[in-house]
This record gives sequence, structure tokens and C-alpha cells, in this order.
Amino acid sequence: MRQSNLLIPTLREVPAEADLKSHQLLLKAGFIRQLASGVYNFLPLGKRVLRKVENIVREEMDRAGAQEVQMPALQPAELWQTTGRWNTMGQELMRLKDRHERDFALGATHEEVVTALVRDEVNSYKKLPFTLYQIQAKYRDEKRPRFGLLRGREFLMKDAYSFHEDFDSLDETYEVIFNAYKRIFERCGLNFRAVIADSGAMGGKDTHEFMVLSEVGEDTIAYSNESDFAANIEMAPVVPNYEKSAEEAKPLEKVETPNAKTMQEVADFLGHDLDQGMKAIMFKVDEQFVMVVTRGDHEVNDVKLKNLYEAEIVELASEEETKEVIGAGFGSLGPINVPENVDVVADHAVEYLVNATCGANEDGYHYKNVSPERDFKVNQYADLRFIQEGDLSPDGNGTIEFARGIEVGHVFKLGTKYADDLGATFLNKEGRAQTYVMGCYGIGVSRTLASIVEQYHDDNGIVWPKNLAPFQAHLINLNVKKEEQVELADDIYNKLLDAGIDVLYDDRQERPGVKFNDSDLIGVPYRIVIGKRASEGYVEFKHRQTGDQEDIHNDDLLNHLKNLLG
Repeated sequence: MRQSNLLIPTLREVPAEADLKSHQLLLKAGFIRQLASGVYNFLPLGKRVLRKVENIVREEMDRAGAQEVQMPALQPAELWQTTGRWNTMGQELMRLKDRHERDFALGATHEEVVTALVRDEVNSYKKLPFTLYQIQAKYRDEKRPRFGLLRGREFLMKDAYSFHEDFDSLDETYEVIFNAYKRIFERCGLNFRAVIADSGAMGGKDTHEFMVLSEVGEDTIAYSNESDFAANIEMAPVVPNYEKSAEEAKPLEKVETPNAKTMQEVADFLGHDLDQGMKAIMFKVDEQFVMVVTRGDHEVNDVKLKNLYEAEIVELASEEETKEVIGAGFGSLGPINVPENVDVVADHAVEYLVNATCGANEDGYHYKNVSPERDFKVNQYADLRFIQEGDLSPDGNGTIEFARGIEVGHVFKLGTKYADDLGATFLNKEGRAQTYVMGCYGIGVSRTLASIVEQYHDDNGIVWPKNLAPFQAHLINLNVKKEEQVELADDIYNKLLDAGIDVLYDDRQERPGVKFNDSDLIGVPYRIVIGKRASEGYVEFKHRQTGDQEDIHNDDLLNHLKNLLG
């Protein structure tokens, strides 16, 4: 491709709206352009890389035995209403009406559509198991689109769905797709971890996220420093490795604590460490008021609370609601004398406290010398806190450390949730109707592209892995007015094309500095420069990743490049 004819609108300045390196570089190098908040055009270079990521995904999904389909992005509301997700997906679901005032959604995901499709088209166990997948744009009305391709309102996704007779079959396919995902992200050259995750609005259990390690990641990964254990911080279980103090329990005492509301303020006022305080927070769990109690130095994990109650919706109670139910506002709550209509659940660490402090459910007052069970009752003790660095690894090997990660893939064992809701059954070997067991597997294709840039760049631009670069080689003629340089450049260009090598030929009438800067910015792995030694048949050959360069004769160039490209 001749660069003079190619749309590559490079920029010299970092766009003001771009915070992350991937966003800055994809804009500067002319790979993408924003149309609206969270909505992007993929320009020729961006589309070429996107297609290469798609092809890797497609090859590994086909290898795993999945079948590619194409499902509609426009989905009738009735399907979503049947599963209950028309309401639970909230404002992120893009909704619209047709001319007949019929409600539709733009596909955020396709569980409903694919389940209805299989329900209507497959009716025998003889077809099972099978997996359907597609690569398609998805739509989510993000409250705050940001970070370029990492959090947009329209994005490219590969989603797959498997259908089974039983959970043993699901387990087998889950493992096959899990390994396919590992190969996909390895082929993309990414440094990633597969971590235990929460299924969220998708439903189901036994899920894993594939996280690209990056300091700019929005998610925190908890991992062992001595084993392969890794989990999203929301899902990492805490080993209850606590010891009860041998200190003698003292009489309960109510004290005034003016202007002390936070755990640290109360600890400072009463003269004790944070871990001797009890933190009480009010939640609404499917409209049930629940007081969650943790140790003062711990944080409540609402995902664990949701899973404990197997709830649809968990949200913090407002201060007005809290005052109405308990009689006190935030900062003065505690588990003593709680109304009967409020559940009290506590993290395991609370059970081991002696002579602790807690709110007195009266503004400006706290209790001292609080001991669980003696002074208050708990409906249930459970793992309800976020894991912390230094905690024991849940698998018993080493301790926990944190890293940041970008989610690029997610695999779920959905079970029968959607098949139950949509009445999707098949005839089993006995001729009886049986509900499908399902799995779901997603990859953010455009997010993967951005994640690659986050891991592959330097101060001068993008440094694409050779199998993902928009072109395999960048041929640069430094002076298009010199005949010997034009002749050699044209000869090499045609020779590379004939050999099947994807080459970008910079034949523009630009200064050498501009051409070099653009080449570094675009990030093609190998650069061939036609310069002063053109009359001798020599070119300057440079490796984008290492910066190494050498003079190579035209006669040896093709074989040299073929060897590097493998």
C-alpha cells in the first residue's frame, strides 16, 4: 500500500481528552477517530489490526469446535422482559422504539437471543453439545465513557454460547474454551492472568476473567506470591486466620463521641487501633435492610454480600432510610439493639473481637468494651470483606499481593438460568423434555487491541507485535526526487508484494524527519530505508522494537525479512 494514498491522519500533539497511552497513541497514529463520546471510527490502520485480532479469535474458536453465526443487534424487549433483565440491566441497556411504539434494545449481549434461537431450532439431545459464536458490535450506555477503546458505548466483542445435556458436559466445554482463550491472548503477545471472577448481571457461577496486567487497569487482581492463585479482588475469598484475644471482657460502657464519625476519628478519640473497632454499614438487599459489620480496618465487599443472599440487587441504604430504621445516621451505627426487621451479618473477623468499640445507634455516641454474642447477636457470620495484601492466599500457598488489570475476556457457567426463563428444552434419551445447561464466553476484541497498545509502546509510539502490526514492513524512500532511490524503492516494493509480504510504502514528498517520526508512531516492526547508498543497492534495515539497524543489500533483503517474519 502506497502511503501517499492511505488515510493516516497522524497528529503531533497529544489529544486533550486522552488520558491513557493506548488512547493517545491510537489517536496520534491515525488508527481511530472519535465520532461521539464512547463511539469511534476505525480508520484503515486500526481496521487492519482489528481484523488480525479477530482472525486469531476466529481461528482458535473454530479450533475449539465452535460454529460462527451472526445474530441481530436489534432485539425485542419481550425477550429481555422474560428473563427480567429489562429492569436489572438498568440504564446501561440502550433502548428504543420502532414506529409502532414497540420496545427494542440494542444488543449489549446475546443470551436471550441465542437461547430463543436454539429453543426454536434444536429439539434433540443428538445435536448436543455445541457452541455458537459471533464477532459483533455491542452497545452499552456507559454513564462515563472513558479511556478510549477500553470503556466505550459501542465496542466489538466476540460472544459465544454453549448448550449441553448436563453440567459434566458444560465442564468439558468450559475447559476447552478456557484453553482457547489462553492461546488467543498468548498469540496476541499479552501478559495476562486468568482470575476467579463474579458473574454480575450475567448470572451463573464458576466464572473466570482474563486480565491483562497493566498499571492503568480498572480492576484489582489479588494473586499469590507463591502459586498460580489469582482472583478479582471482589471474589478473592479470605482465609479466617484469626485468634481470639485472651483479654478478660470488660463491662459494656456507653460514651459520648462528639464529632467523631469515621472509624479513624473514633479510634483516635477513644485511643485504640483501627482493628479494635467495629464498622457497621446499612444495605438494602432486595428491599431487605441488612446491617453488615466488619472490623474497623476492613472494607465491606458488597459482591460477597450479594452472593450470600443470592440477591438480585444490593445497594447502600441512604442516610435518611438509615435514620428512619435505626434512629441514627452514618458514623454512629452499631449491632447492639438493632430492630428485629434488620438482619445483622458480620465478617468472620468480628467474631474474634473482645472489648471492641461500635456505634451506639445514637448520634454522637459509641459503645466501649463490646464483645460479640454477649452484647449482640448475629444472624450469620460469613466472609464479607475485601481481601488485603499480606493476607494468606486462599489456596494455602504464600500471601496475597495486588496488581492492576484490564479485563479482556470472561467465561461463565450459566447453568439453566436463561433456558428456564425462556422455556428452552430438548428431548433427552428417554424422550422426555429436559432444560438446556448453558455456558457463555466473551472477548472484548476492541478492548484487546487497546490492551496490546498499553503493553507495547515506547516514548516514540506503538511497537506492534509482528503478527498484529497493520503492515509487516515499512518501506521509506527518503527522497522521491532522486531517480536511483525511486527505482530501488519501487523494485523492493514490487518484490515484497510478489512474495506476499504486507508492506507500507512511504512515497510521500515529506522531510525525512517527518517520515521517521510517523514510522515510529505507527509501529510497523521492520523499517527499510532507501537513502544515500541506493546506487550501490543497499538499504538501512531497522528493528522497531530493539532499535537495532544494519545495512543490507537488496539481493539479501527478501530472505532476511522472510526469516524474521517466520
